Amino acid sequence: MTDRVSRSAESREKKTRRKPWQPPSMLDAPEAPAGYKHRWIRAEVRGHDDRANMSKRIREGFEPVRAEDHPDFDAPTLDQGQHAGVIGVGGLILAKIPEETIEERDAYFQRQTDDQISGVDNDLLRDSDPRMPIRPTDIQRSSKTQFGSARKGADSE
Repeated sequence: MTDRVSRSAESREKKTRRKPWQPPSMLDAPEAPAGYKHRWIRAEVRGHDDRANMSKRIREGFEPVRAEDHPDFDAPTLDQGQHAGVIGVGGLILAKIPEETIEERDAYFQRQTDDQISGVDNDLLRDSDPRMPIRPTDIQRSSKTQFGSARKGADSE
């Protein structure tokens, strides 16, 4: 009779590869709850509270993440002040925001951008010379930039 171990009793822990060393990240964060995203937001600058930024972020929908909400994650926690017990490091605190709020904010700024582009296009079309009209199909957007194009004959005498 042979001595066999069932496959379910075998452990793969010994067979997994060791992770290579890498420098630790200062901004490690626990997994965000379902329907939320985590973001690091500025709470202080050079040792002084940045109340304006914190107030703005809270009005936008951010909520500070407390260390007690993530007991399995070893996170640096603020010890004193208004944000005592919140996960934070180096003047930043971890905050969560609902994903739908992020989508609404992105849509708002996309509308702002579209309105600005539309305004520029309308001004361009309105001010075009009737002898050489610009049609909406002629407008091309490009972010290509060229530097250092030499002028021919500039140095010759």
